[in-house]
Amino acid sequence: MAVTSAGVLLHRDLGPGTEVFIAHMGGPFWARKHEGAWTVPKGEYLAATEHPLLAARREFGEEIGVAPPELDYVDLGEFRYASGKLIRVFAGEAPEFDVVGVDSNTFELEWPPRSGRVQSFPEVDDARWVALGEARVLVTKGQVQVLDALESWLARRD
Repeated sequence: MAVTSAGVLLHRDLGPGTEVFIAHMGGPFWARKHEGAWTVPKGEYLAATEHPLLAARREFGEEIGVAPPELDYVDLGEFRYASGKLIRVFAGEAPEFDVVGVDSNTFELEWPPRSGRVQSFPEVDDARWVALGEARVLVTKGQVQVLDALESWLARRD
């Protein structure tokens, strides 16, 4: 059975185009990476027992440190990564949403490898609004399809 995640993709239109709210993955592997190291705020959930939108909202809060805004979210669909992992993404228009800093939950990892020393790292170490075109370069390869789906939905909406 595939690992399933759910996420919230906030968007807003400010003048020249659409911006999306994305997060930089935390931990030592991503520390010095910029391109391909950003993500929709998301996390794993049990598809058999948990509603994906509720999971997406919970995971957003855990990764960003604040609850996502109360909005009418649109289900952009389920997307499969090359690894087989599935992500369900809900989009919401949130022109007023902003955060001063990220207060993410953490995970533990032996670092440096084979050192026997376990350290704690934030799941997310930064989050911000980014122009949709720039976001295509910043997000992981598997999430470009999510941005395509948002752009397609926005075009149909107008």
